[in-house]
Amino acid sequence: MNIWTIAFILVVAAIVALSMGYALVGWSLFGVAVLALFLYYRVTIFKFVGETKVELDKCAWPWDPNQTGFKKYRELRDSTVVVILSVVLLAGFVTTSDWLLTHLVGFLTGTGIASAHAGVAPAPIH
Repeated sequence: MNIWTIAFILVVAAIVALSMGYALVGWSLFGVAVLALFLYYRVTIFKFVGETKVELDKCAWPWDPNQTGFKKYRELRDSTVVVILSVVLLAGFVTTSDWLLTHLVGFLTGTGIASAHAGVAPAPIH
């Protein structure tokens, strides 16, 4: 029987205990299952956390640690403004393109929004 089978049995027992109103027993069983998995994989977990810390130390963060106050976050603030403006411009372009193409196709086919605004009833489909 491997660790996953044991953890699964403990979690099922915890769910049964919780559904029957035994909250303390249920949460205790769930805690034992989580603790068992943690203890079994602790070396792997600590290795992952250590490697993640090393990689994050290599990152170039968007603020200057030598500055204080709002000056410290100048690059972060400027990048955020660029992203917000880009999103607004892209949304405007997509909305305008959609509106124009909808009206163009409606005009060319005689159906849709363009004919509805012109007061012309769309042709019946046979």
